Amino acid sequence: MAQGCEVLPLTEACLPEGLEMIRLPGHSFDMVGFRTDEDIVFLADCLSGEETLDKYGIVFLLDVGAYLATLKSVREMKARLFIPSHAAPTEDIAPLAEKNIQSVLQIADTVVGFLKEPMSFEALLKRVFERYGLRMTFEQHALIGSTVRSYLAWLKAEGRICAMIEDSTLLWRRA
Repeated sequence: MAQGCEVLPLTEACLPEGLEMIRLPGHSFDMVGFRTDEDIVFLADCLSGEETLDKYGIVFLLDVGAYLATLKSVREMKARLFIPSHAAPTEDIAPLAEKNIQSVLQIADTVVGFLKEPMSFEALLKRVFERYGLRMTFEQHALIGSTVRSYLAWLKAEGRICAMIEDSTLLWRRA
């Protein structure tokens, strides 16, 4: 059992000199990266590598809109070196950020495409699992289900889909 220790909230004020905190919302709760005074940027989990995107097709997202904004911000960043958690270090992060952006937009288009006819969340989730070759487990239902709900919320806010109640069932459809 690990010994207890004092934990402080992560703020700019508690960082060692030479580190700058970069907020990276969207993928998970309160995610941040860091830029060093040597102009090296640690990007945490804010991007997936090409292999991950190709293998899984869809990754967990907490907030699709915030994630897209983060990816667009990262795409414009300049640094001597970028170190993402799930990809090789690179001097030019823009191509990988763009691949992640395109992946999110493609998934959104896929979801909208499934909603030609009104569909329940569970039916939609089944279609997403089939499309991306995922195997349903309780863990995957929770993670990917949460992600699909994030897409639904974002797509509704964007006006691309709408929700309705029919026969006591919440249904989603293309707007």
